[in-house]
Amino acid sequence: MPPRKKRRPASGDDLSAKKSRHDSMYRKYDSTRIKTEEEAFSSKRCLEWFYEYAGTEDVVGPEGMEKFCEDIGVEPENVVMLVLAWKLDAQNMGYFTLQEWLTGMTSLQCDTTEKLRNSLDCLRSLLNDSTNFKLIYRYAFDFARQSKYKVINKDQWCNVLEFSRTINLDLSNYDEDGAWPVLLDEFVEWYKDKQMS
Repeated sequence: MPPRKKRRPASGDDLSAKKSRHDSMYRKYDSTRIKTEEEAFSSKRCLEWFYEYAGTEDVVGPEGMEKFCEDIGVEPENVVMLVLAWKLDAQNMGYFTLQEWLTGMTSLQCDTTEKLRNSLDCLRSLLNDSTNFKLIYRYAFDFARQSKYKVINKDQWCNVLEFSRTINLDLSNYDEDGAWPVLLDEFVEWYKDKQMS
């Protein structure tokens, strides 16, 4: 059987094939470009996002914070909010200033609710790293203190973390002659008395 002859493309066919290839390449490039623009961090979008919660002020206050937490799907008392505040270097609990928001969200590359929601697991995972945990723990002391009256000082606060990391649950390795603050000596004494009774 003789080989089939290939049909010679008509001049219109060649043009439509090129146009089809060009259109397909353009669509591919255009969808990539649009996707990249959506994924890229935008300071303008971040600023607009801030004012959704701040209203006309330059600070997100308690009411805005409540709506913000609701939108990202997190209770205000959830530990991830402390991690977020740490990342924003927020100075007052329940408030994010414009500067804190812009600096922190830029470092997180979050300019929308959805992007932040997608970053929550990553923020939570920072607590699993002992160095970050220690930094966040220390930050929490000043962040959570709402008045100048001190029940516990920062040194004691930091010693509680060290105590929790190094002393066994049954307190068997606690050295009463060690350099622990009196606060912890008293706690150990109270705990041992409680165990005996």
